[in-house]
Amino acid sequence: MKFKYPLLLAAVTLAANGAAFADKPVVNTKLKAEIDKIIALSFPAGENQDLSRLKQDDTIQACNQYRDNVPEKMAAAIIERETKNIKYPADGKLMGDWKIGQKYYTMGFAYRIGTVEPDKADKDRGGNCYACHAADPKEVAYGTIGPGLTGYGKLRGASDDIVKYTYDKIYNAQAFTACSQMPRLGHNGILTPEKIAHITAFLVSPDSPVNK
Repeated sequence: MKFKYPLLLAAVTLAANGAAFADKPVVNTKLKAEIDKIIALSFPAGENQDLSRLKQDDTIQACNQYRDNVPEKMAAAIIERETKNIKYPADGKLMGDWKIGQKYYTMGFAYRIGTVEPDKADKDRGGNCYACHAADPKEVAYGTIGPGLTGYGKLRGASDDIVKYTYDKIYNAQAFTACSQMPRLGHNGILTPEKIAHITAFLVSPDSPVNK
């Protein structure tokens, strides 16, 4: 029987092959090199351009090579490496001020390259967290790529373990799940340890609107 959508069939076949041979790279290295070259040419150097985003570290290279389905041994190595990269606030406090955390959870600058009028070039960066996660139930504009976090602290409590888990997950999600789609906000310098501590408080504190 002739398949009506050949491109869809090809995509399904490719996905199936990738799942069946997860221990082998599924990316054509020659094609990838050409794609990387084209991407690099698309971001010319200039004022306010953050070209460091085009450089892939060992973790990103591995995840791209295996299409986020890295072999078990490699996944363990990624988690171990990323865990060691987590840094903490100078004062050692992982819970900051939830009101400040609300600001940085909401602020949408995050990974943006360059500026968009009327932004200033030195604009303070936030996590753009609402792009993927619901939080304050009064906020109606949020994405659903990640799990909803409304009632986060109410459901989990505010023990030291929960606070540390929350902080670490925001800082570097790949310390928990190899090739996680959540951006490494602390590791990549988008959020400082202090900002992450404030966002942790926004999610965990019983006084936060997230938990009302």
